[in-house]
Amino acid sequence: MEDRTDHSGPAVQPGDGWSADGHGYLQDNIRQRVFVVHPYLSDSYSSVRLVRSPEARLEEAMGLAEAIDVEIVGGECIPLRAIKPKTFLGEGKLLELKQFTEDQEIDLVVFDCELSPGQQRNLERTLKVKVIDRTALILEIFGARASTKEGELQVELAHLTYQKSRLVRSWTHLERQRGGSGFMGGPGETQIESDRRIISDRISRIRKQLESVTRTRTLHRARRQKTPYSVIALVGYTNAGKSTLFNQLTKADVLAEDMLFATLDPTLRAIELPSTRKVILSDTVGFISELPTMLVAAFRATLEEVLEADIILHVRDAAHKDSEVQKQDVLEVLAELGIDINQEDDGAPILDVYNKIDMVPEERADTLRGIASRTERSVVLSGLTGEGCDTLIKTIDTLLGEQDYRGEITVSYSDGSKQAWLHANTKILEEKHMEDGIYYRFSVDPVVWSKYSKHNI
Repeated sequence: MEDRTDHSGPAVQPGDGWSADGHGYLQDNIRQRVFVVHPYLSDSYSSVRLVRSPEARLEEAMGLAEAIDVEIVGGECIPLRAIKPKTFLGEGKLLELKQFTEDQEIDLVVFDCELSPGQQRNLERTLKVKVIDRTALILEIFGARASTKEGELQVELAHLTYQKSRLVRSWTHLERQRGGSGFMGGPGETQIESDRRIISDRISRIRKQLESVTRTRTLHRARRQKTPYSVIALVGYTNAGKSTLFNQLTKADVLAEDMLFATLDPTLRAIELPSTRKVILSDTVGFISELPTMLVAAFRATLEEVLEADIILHVRDAAHKDSEVQKQDVLEVLAELGIDINQEDDGAPILDVYNKIDMVPEERADTLRGIASRTERSVVLSGLTGEGCDTLIKTIDTLLGEQDYRGEITVSYSDGSKQAWLHANTKILEEKHMEDGIYYRFSVDPVVWSKYSKHNI
């Protein structure tokens, strides 16, 4: 086996009732020993389409595994001529992996690919350890990180939908407080029919609870839409630095750590721009390549902040070697959500925000600054140090100004409240005292004007 690191430590047997304590999956205060493999077809990287290298994919998968706080023993890229229907890997490689897991006392093997239920079962029987695929790993992270009621319900629904076809062990742990949203083990075997009934009943209950929570979110959103604020949504690949930038712009204290999926639930804050215009800044869940479709659907309500945004800030990790590939992945998810990524219609402008410029070599940083200077749709900054953040704020202000409604109106001298509103909420371009009142030519945020004129003009 190649590219493996060896960490000594006591063995822990899988399936003995693992539990989440907020710091990883432990038994008797011992973290699971995990090995990550990225199997790939040898000719799959000859495509014209921009893709990550196998090594980059493995690095990302190991980062995902670290996000659930286990002990990473190592990882390996495994080239394949063909995928074996029963075990994904060929017999020789499988036996080699089995020997390694025994020698290193591995508790869990993560496959950075999508395994069928049969392949997962056969791999577990051969390797004699717990096996999960990429989808299960991402679901595990989401289950550990969701903090709002809606987020927890959405994650559990995605977990159960995924696991319904994978009933190979007991689901009696569904009755635990955690709700059966983990994959790291469970008690003994039970009847498949009983398991399916438990899952189906729970799915029905969750969907009813989600309907109630969604109605509440809709009411909150409707109430917020009545306020004269534009919405600015931060999107980007996971760990691109969105939450750090969000904190820098809003002086908030949102969790911002150097880990994948540090943020799962949306956070909203109001900020004031140089023009005195107020906007709502929204920090959203990070995207990732091959995001499970069930999670895209489950988090559609969470991502509605993006759908309703007036400007989308695409935060990119300028220091990451796969920044261009990550951009492609983010745009694909946005397109799936119904966002006009080609900017052909009158959709929200998408602004490229090159973050972490403080970590970029000077020559590359100068190149990015040159790109940003030639377009109003790019900004170079550091969410950590604050460099370039003022430029971003001014750019947002300018873009919103370009969307402003420009109009004219004559207000009677006796209508002091309307005069006061115009001076407080619009940019007065011209003001004349006429015989029948005061003539105003002005520009104003279209959202603000639409809401005001509907009831006052």
